[in-house]
Parts: sequence; C-alpha cells; structure tokens
Amino acid sequence: MPSVRQIHVRFFAILREQAGVSTLAVETAAADAVALYTELQQRHPGLIFPANLLKVAVNERYAELTTPLAVGDRVVFIPPVAGG
Repeated sequence: MPSVRQIHVRFFAILREQAGVSTLAVETAAADAVALYTELQQRHPGLIFPANLLKVAVNERYAELTTPLAVGDRVVFIPPVAGG
C-alpha cells in the first residue's frame, strides 16, 4: 500500500481560478505529479484544465509529470502562458 505523505501545492493563473485556491497542503498517496493532479481534480471539480498541457515544478525545478513525489515536496502546476 502506498504511503501517505504531505505535499505542498501551488496553482498559477487559470488553475488558481479553477481550484479556488492558490496554495494547498495535501495528504496524498499519489506516486507522481500527474497522479496528484488527477486527485486534486477530484477534490476540486472546477479544476478542469487538462493535465497533458501543464508544466510542473517540483521543489523549484521544472520536472516531468511522472516525477515521483516524496514527503514535503513543493509542487507547482503551471498552465501554458500566452503572450502577444
């Protein structure tokens, strides 16, 4: 059985609006960032942005969505940025 650990999450831009919060401390057994995002979508039904379009940073470094998570990690989900 996967161990439950606390992860610190931040949302930027549209993700913050969809989740209704900018930061969270969550107890999760999610093995990686994409599993965590899927879990967060279940907890926050307004969070509808597709995971495959996101960038993620783990402990202030860009990472893959499949990056394994550890106790106390800081995960930031970043949507694409449009400019003009």
